[in-house]
Amino acid sequence: MRFRVSSELFYQVDGRATFLFALKCLETGGQHIEKEYFHIDPDVASEDFTVGTGMNRFTRIQPSFRGQLHVRYQADVTTTIKLVKVADLNPDGPGSLSPDAVSHLFPSRYCQSDRLRKQALDLFGHLTDPHSLAAGICDWIYDHVAYVSGTSNEQSSAVDTLETREGVCRDFAHLAIALCRAMSVPARYVTCYAHLLNPPDFHAVIEVFIGGFWYVFDPTRLAPLNGLVRIATGRDAADAAVCTIFGPPVLNSIQVICNSLDNEFIPITRDSLRQADEAIALL
Repeated sequence: MRFRVSSELFYQVDGRATFLFALKCLETGGQHIEKEYFHIDPDVASEDFTVGTGMNRFTRIQPSFRGQLHVRYQADVTTTIKLVKVADLNPDGPGSLSPDAVSHLFPSRYCQSDRLRKQALDLFGHLTDPHSLAAGICDWIYDHVAYVSGTSNEQSSAVDTLETREGVCRDFAHLAIALCRAMSVPARYVTCYAHLLNPPDFHAVIEVFIGGFWYVFDPTRLAPLNGLVRIATGRDAADAAVCTIFGPPVLNSIQVICNSLDNEFIPITRDSLRQADEAIALL
């Protein structure tokens, strides 16, 4: 599948500040960047580097002027998915996990799985394998947490979302990750561009490690699972935020676009996966 993604961010800058942007798509075994463009206006020196096991791509800029900063990224990206019958998944416990999955069993800044073990056991203790646990957790969040813009902030965590029962995709993902980890299932956070997401924005989903692959789940169900273009992965949003700011800048506006370049795009959703008894991985 081929997608054209773009993002534009406008900030009001009032003196020296540091921005760490994670807007650029990742190169993976199944996701390839055909071409990309990154522009800063006014022209400010930038530094590109990678961080973490997923090699998230960051751009650091340090403007010192007063006025508007405009950052724009565009890329044409090819993605690949893997569909597997749920019956063919080979669950693995903590004792046999690969090293890159082990760290995603632990509590993290926004996913306090150690504080949610009792709730997770009460709600999902009847589910035994990793796929049914992840699917059950995401279904429960979809049914019991309201998607409400503006109800959370950068301090909101999985515990907060479980208490308030409202949030946005970031909060849905954090709660799903924390509940999965509380049930000894490795889970990680993914930021992405998402085709057919309405309203268009950056999106957050989760991936769960089962039998050597990371399978994707979206507790919001707001975008097709085969329409995701990976930007970054991490333990939670602290590792994979699209922008981290040190200083007083203010975000004025944002525009995010993800369009399919294929002649025909057939969405894969939670319902279609359930009907086919399949799981999906982004390669």
